[in-house]
Amino acid sequence: MSLQVELERVVQGQVRFDTTTRAVFAVDASNYRHVPLAVVQPREVDDVLAAVDVCDRLGVPLLPRGAGTSIGGQAINEAVVLDFSRHLNRVLSIDPGKRTARVQPGTVLDDLRKAAAPHGLTFGPDPSTHSRCTLGGMIGNNACGSHSVAWGKTVDNVESLDVLLADGTRLTLGPSTPDHEVVRKLRALGDRYGALVRDAFPQLTRRVSGYNLDQLLPENGFHLAKAIVGTEGTCVTILEAEVTLVDAPKARALAVLGFPDAFVAADHVLPILDLKPLTIESVDAAIVAIARRRSPANPALDGLPQGGAWLYVETGGDTLAEAEAQAREIARAVDSTHAIVTDPAVMRAIWRVREEGAGTATRLPDGSEAWPGWEDAAVPPERLGSYLRGFDGLLREHKRQGLYYGHFGDGCIHVRIDFDLLTAPGIKGFRRFMEDAADLVVAHGGSLSGEHGDGQARAELLARMYPPELLAAFGEFKAIWDPRGLMNPHRIVEPAKLDDDVRVFLGTPKINGDTTFAFSHDRDGFFGATRRCVGVGKCVASDGGVMCPSYRATREEQHSTRGRARLLFEMASGQLVEDGWRSTEVRDALDLCLSCKGCKTDCPVNVDMATYKAEFLSKHYEGRVRPASHYSMGWLPTWLRLGSPFARVVNALTSARPVAWLAKRLGGIAAERAIPRFAVGSLVRRLRGRPAPDLPPDAPRVLLWPDTFTNYFDPALGEDAYAVLTSLGYRVDVPRGPVCCGLTWVSTGQLGKAKRVLRRTLRTLRPWLTAGVPVVGLEPSCTALFRGELTDLLPGDADAVRLKEQTKTLAEVLAAHPAKFHVKRSGQKAMVQVHCHQHAELGFNADRDVLAKLGVEAEVLDSGCCGLAGNFGFEQGHYDVSMACAERVLLPAVRGAEESVAVLADGFSCRTQVRQAGLREPVHLAQLAARALGVDGHSAE
Repeated sequence: MSLQVELERVVQGQVRFDTTTRAVFAVDASNYRHVPLAVVQPREVDDVLAAVDVCDRLGVPLLPRGAGTSIGGQAINEAVVLDFSRHLNRVLSIDPGKRTARVQPGTVLDDLRKAAAPHGLTFGPDPSTHSRCTLGGMIGNNACGSHSVAWGKTVDNVESLDVLLADGTRLTLGPSTPDHEVVRKLRALGDRYGALVRDAFPQLTRRVSGYNLDQLLPENGFHLAKAIVGTEGTCVTILEAEVTLVDAPKARALAVLGFPDAFVAADHVLPILDLKPLTIESVDAAIVAIARRRSPANPALDGLPQGGAWLYVETGGDTLAEAEAQAREIARAVDSTHAIVTDPAVMRAIWRVREEGAGTATRLPDGSEAWPGWEDAAVPPERLGSYLRGFDGLLREHKRQGLYYGHFGDGCIHVRIDFDLLTAPGIKGFRRFMEDAADLVVAHGGSLSGEHGDGQARAELLARMYPPELLAAFGEFKAIWDPRGLMNPHRIVEPAKLDDDVRVFLGTPKINGDTTFAFSHDRDGFFGATRRCVGVGKCVASDGGVMCPSYRATREEQHSTRGRARLLFEMASGQLVEDGWRSTEVRDALDLCLSCKGCKTDCPVNVDMATYKAEFLSKHYEGRVRPASHYSMGWLPTWLRLGSPFARVVNALTSARPVAWLAKRLGGIAAERAIPRFAVGSLVRRLRGRPAPDLPPDAPRVLLWPDTFTNYFDPALGEDAYAVLTSLGYRVDVPRGPVCCGLTWVSTGQLGKAKRVLRRTLRTLRPWLTAGVPVVGLEPSCTALFRGELTDLLPGDADAVRLKEQTKTLAEVLAAHPAKFHVKRSGQKAMVQVHCHQHAELGFNADRDVLAKLGVEAEVLDSGCCGLAGNFGFEQGHYDVSMACAERVLLPAVRGAEESVAVLADGFSCRTQVRQAGLREPVHLAQLAARALGVDGHSAE
C-alpha cells in the first residue's frame, strides 16, 4: 500500500498530502526550504504510535514538529511531519508541591505559564516566541530565552520524557531510566567518550550546538531525558514531558542602562552578573530606531536613557520596593545613563522592542533585507566585548551589515545580516562568512549556537567546533536511538550543506512585476513582498493584537498570515504552486483572510496580507466572472447612491423575507445576515440643508469626509461630528460632488475601478487639498485607506500625497484642539472596540487622549477583529468564522457589560456585528463627544 493509504487507514487525526499543506509546512523561520512528504496532525498518542509504525515499516523519514519557528532549518525536511501543535497541546497536570508540570509536546509555553501562575510558579526558559512556541519544540532546540541568567536553559528544567523511537520502542527517560538495550549502549558510550567530552565541550552556559553527551557522564547523573534535549527531532519523538517549575517573582523592576555602543555594553556585563539579576538583555540604536518609526508615539521608547545601545536588566522580589531597590543598586554599580522602570505597561512596551528583534532586524534601516544563518552564537560573558569587536570587523571585511541584540548576560548574540541569498556569488559569500564566523566564535571559546540549535544552518560547521572523535560520538549517539536514520535526517549528524536548499535562491521568479500596487516598500516589488515573511510565527499566537483572526478561528496553518505568505511565495516563485495568479490553492487560502490589516502592524516585518489579497484577486479574476459578492458588496457605494432617494421603499422590500432571501441569494450574501437599513436622508443631504454657522472669517476649516457607510447608513453620527466641530470653532465643509475612497473595490480586488474612483475623488477634493485643509474621517477603514494604500495605488500622484498627509481622524483633530473642552456631561463609561484598520494604520493614542479630556472612563478591549470586516462577514460561507472571531472576546464582553457602559465602536463593521448579534446599539466617538459637550447635531428625519 502507498504511504497515503497506510496513514489514512490508521490515523484518526488529519493526514494531509495536498499541495497547500505541503507548501505552508515547507519552510520554518530559517533560510531553507524542504517540501514535506505529508503532514500528520495526530489527535491522540495512539495516532502518533500508528504514524510512526507506518513510517518504520515503509522506511519513510519522520520529523516531529512544534510551532515551526526554528531558525536553523531543523523543523523542515523531506519527511512525514508530525504536527503536534494542532491537537496534542494540553497541560496535563501541575504539581505545586513538586514544582513540576506534565505537558504534551504541542503545549504552548504561555499556556503552561498561565496554568502555573495561580500557584506562584512559572517555567523558567522564555524565548521571545513564548506566545506560540511549544514545549516539544523548546526541548528539541534546547531553547533558553531572556531569563536563562537566573533559570537556565530548557535542559536545566526537564525532569523526564515519554518518548517513542522510530522502531516503535516506547521509553520513559529520566535520571533513573529502566534498564534497556538502548540505555546500556548509551552508558557504554558515555564511558568511552567521557574524558573527551569533559575536555572538548566549551565551558559556558549557552553551549547548545551538538548533542548533550555531557548528560551521559556520572557526575551529571546519566540523565537520559536531559541528553535528548537539543536533539532537534533526530533521535526520538516526544509524547509527554515532565518539566520543573520555578518561583515567579511577585514583583519586577527594570533597569535600562544606556551605553555608547554594543561593545561598551558588553564590557559591563560581568559586574552586573555579580548582582544576580533575572536578565541582562541588549538592543541597539538601529532596532530602537525601527521601532520608533513603526510606533512614533510610543512613550516607552521616549523614556529610554541616552545611548547607542541599551542593556535591559530585570530584577525581582517579593515586593516592588525590593525589586526596585535591586534595580537601583545595579544602576549605581555601572557607569552608564539609566532609567528605572516599574510600570508594568511601560515594561511590556520596552520588552516588545527586544522580543520582536528577530522580525524587526530582517529589514535594515536602509530597507535592505537581512537574514538568519549566523544567528545566535555564544561565548563566555567575560569575552563578549572582544568577540563583538572581532565580529564587527568580520562584517566589515565581508562588506556586510547587521543589527545586534540578544542575551548579553549569557554571552549570546542574535544578529540578522544582509547576506545576498538571491545570486550564486552571494551564496558563495554566505558560505565564506559562515565559515569565518565559526572560526571566530571557536577562537573565543564559544558555541556556534547558543539557543536556536544547529539545524541545516550550522550542523556542517560542527567540525570547526568539535574534534573528529566527538563528531563520531555524535553519530554513534544518534545511531543508538535511530539505527536506520529515519528521524529528521541530515541534521546534526551527516549534515546537509549550509548553502544548499536556500529558499529564496531561485533565479528568475515566475511572478514579480506587472502589479497594480507599487509595493514601494519592498525590493523586487511583489516578489520582494512575498519574501517579507520570515516565519517567526507571531500570527499563530492564540491571543493579543489583531492578527490573525481566521487562524484563531480555524487553527489551520494555511489561514495564518505566514501560511498565506508562504503560498504566495510558492506562487510567485513557481516552485510548488504552478498556476500563478490563477492558483486555486492561493485563492482558497485567501478566502478566509478578513483583510483586517492586523498583520501590517502586529507582524514584526509588517506583512500586509490585505494588500496582497487585493492584488491577487485583481489578477485572479482578470477577464473572468467574479463571485456575486464582488458585484453586490464590491459595488456597494454605487448601489447605495442609487438607492438612497428611495430609502423607505428599499427598507420595506428588504424587510420582506422572500425579497431579502432572493436579494441575499443573488448577491452572494450569507443567509444568516440581515441587510442593513438605509438611513432616510444621507449625511451630505442633511448637512447641505443647514444654514452656515456664525463663525469668524478666520475660523479654521476642515473638510468632513462623507464616507459611504456614514453617509447612507449612520448619518446621525456624522451630524454629531459636525456639531462637535462647529461648537469648537471649526468651519466644516463637505465635498460638492460625489466622492468615495474606493475601499469596497479594493477589498474585492477590483483595483482598476478603485483607481478610477480615487482619481475622480482627488479631482473633487483638489481645492481643499491645495489649500491645505484637513480632511476629517469618521470611518476608520476609509481613513486608513487614505493613510495607507492610496499612494501605492496612485504612485507619483501629488494630490494623493496631499490627501495622505492631510487626512486626520476626528480624534486627532480633537486631540490637537488648542482650547480646553467645556465638558457638560462627565462620567460616561465606555467599552472600546478598536477597528482593525485603525489599529493597523492610524493608532489609538489620540482617541485615548480625547476620551480622557471628555471625562469618559474607557476600557479598551484586547479583542482583535470583530469578525465582520467589511464585506467578509456578509459573504456566503464566512458566517461561522465571522461569529467565531466575534465570540472570542468582543461579544462576551458586551454581554457582560453594564447597561450604563457605552459600546464605543467607530467602525461600521464593528457596530454592525454588535447590532446583528442583538445585544445593544453601539456608539461612535462623535456621539460620545456630542453628549459630553452638550451639543445636538441631529436633524429631523
